[in-house]
Amino acid sequence: MTNTEPRTAVVTGSAQGIGRAIAERLIADGDTVVLLDVADHVHRTAEEIGAAGALQVDIQDLDALRAAIHGTARERGRLDILVNCAGTCGRESFAELSPETWRRDLDTNLTATAFACQAAVFPHMREQGWGRLVNIASVSGKAGGIGPVDRDGAGGRSGAAYASAKAGTINLTRWMARQVGSWGITCNAVAPGPISSSMTKGAEYGVESQPIPRFGRPAEVAGAVSYLISPDAEYTTGTCLHVDGGSVLA
Repeated sequence: MTNTEPRTAVVTGSAQGIGRAIAERLIADGDTVVLLDVADHVHRTAEEIGAAGALQVDIQDLDALRAAIHGTARERGRLDILVNCAGTCGRESFAELSPETWRRDLDTNLTATAFACQAAVFPHMREQGWGRLVNIASVSGKAGGIGPVDRDGAGGRSGAAYASAKAGTINLTRWMARQVGSWGITCNAVAPGPISSSMTKGAEYGVESQPIPRFGRPAEVAGAVSYLISPDAEYTTGTCLHVDGGSVLA
């Protein structure tokens, strides 16, 4: 693929927060972006940021998710970039963790990511011999949840299901990178730390103990994604880029 050809991108979880910031950055970079989100205001977001289109999709419905990705590729004539940003985050204590929360967080954060990538690669990215997959993980998947640990077992930090799903996302990214590299496709992850968004609102993260003692901004995560799909990252695959203010060092 030459740098002058237009690129088509799909960003999941892009109605608000980090996903919206990623979509805005890709549009600013000159990409054609289609938003996927379960929220009904995804269409309004698309209008506000100048996206090429929007689809209201529950990504836990894998048939609907795959249909949305295949349909976008057919309509646009190609699919170059997939960014998996949709996610849920339970914060129950381990004692209170329910099977419903476990299934929801695993299905949204890990299972949907795997099958979205599958739909993007087969057949679209493989046939065109070029593609960029970026999975939004979390430093929770590195550190076993972030936020202060309550020794009495109360909830508050990112929960066991979320941390497990994000750890799986990081390793899934590595696995896929090995699979797709010879087809002209890279697969990388970005692991945000505490980022100001609706998901982190009201939660205690102890950011004052980080090397950079503040919450991050969604645009800072978007900048990392922009790098990983840029020509500067042609030789970068299977990596997990932390955007966390040094929280995993704290």
